Amino acid sequence: MRLSAMGDVAMIVPVLRALVTQYPSAKITVVSRPFFEPFFKEIPNVCFFAFDAHKRHKGFLGLLRLFNDLKKLNVDAFADLHNVIRSKIIRFLFALLGKKVAYTDKGRTEKKALTRLENKIFQPVKTMLERHVSTFRKLGFSIDLNHPTFPVKAIISEELVQLTGEKRNLNWIGIAPFAQYEGKIYPLDLMQKVIEMLSENSSIKLFLFGGGEKEISLLNQMVKNNPNTIVVAGKINLNQELQLISNLDIMLSMDSGNAHIAAMLGVSVITLWGATHPFAGFAPFNQDQENCLTADRIQFPLLPTSVYGNKTIPGYKDAMRTILPEDIVKSIYTKLEKKQV
Repeated sequence: MRLSAMGDVAMIVPVLRALVTQYPSAKITVVSRPFFEPFFKEIPNVCFFAFDAHKRHKGFLGLLRLFNDLKKLNVDAFADLHNVIRSKIIRFLFALLGKKVAYTDKGRTEKKALTRLENKIFQPVKTMLERHVSTFRKLGFSIDLNHPTFPVKAIISEELVQLTGEKRNLNWIGIAPFAQYEGKIYPLDLMQKVIEMLSENSSIKLFLFGGGEKEISLLNQMVKNNPNTIVVAGKINLNQELQLISNLDIMLSMDSGNAHIAAMLGVSVITLWGATHPFAGFAPFNQDQENCLTADRIQFPLLPTSVYGNKTIPGYKDAMRTILPEDIVKSIYTKLEKKQV
């Protein structure tokens, strides 16, 4: 069970892929919000159960109905990968039935030590994927993430090709410049420079991701009539987005959901970090450490100031400006060169 958020749900995909590969007789039912069902479609032995937050499973009585619905599946064990009030209740009820249960320890104490302003302990904590692996180990499944498998590149539908064009020999790069909190968003004037530098290369096609009217408007302003830069935000559904991301050569993203979606599909991801830091355990799966470009801690020694980017402190608003557009572009070209070797 993992109900939200998008990036957190995407992060359980590599764990489940490894689980069913290493335990082919296991059958998994993922309990999550309906929107996330496409994440799990192609994983063998994985079924999806839609959590109806607005009607059937709303409120405490709804949770009891959810438990009764899940009880009919006759599960042997319950893995609580969310560890919030809702999932704790379901976990407790399964435990009363005598089922094996386990939950993911989010490591709040270690993360607090990493992000506090005084007596900061600046060292990496266990990643969320490692924490989920520990949860399954408690249930008797020892999972090895060292040799991951990824789905083959998706076939792009004819409808989507109308928007993207044929890939041919082009390098497709996705850019997801937004995040839930301002502390995780690279300054848009600098992102504009990144887009302009990349769009000068005729062998590169850029796809800009986002959501909501405000973000779409900002993305359209950033395109500036560049023929090899396409805003896909608001024009495609999640299934089409997964098809497109699967065929990217690189995804440039903030510390946000798009980074984890690309990573779960085996795409190279370059992430930009401001108020947050990969040491908090949310770096995209199976990516080189050099792919995480962080703000300068010499100039801003109190970073990271937050696990989720929702806390900022005076004087740190411009921390991400220490990540230079030229360095981002250089990282992208370095990854492209490695792919061609």
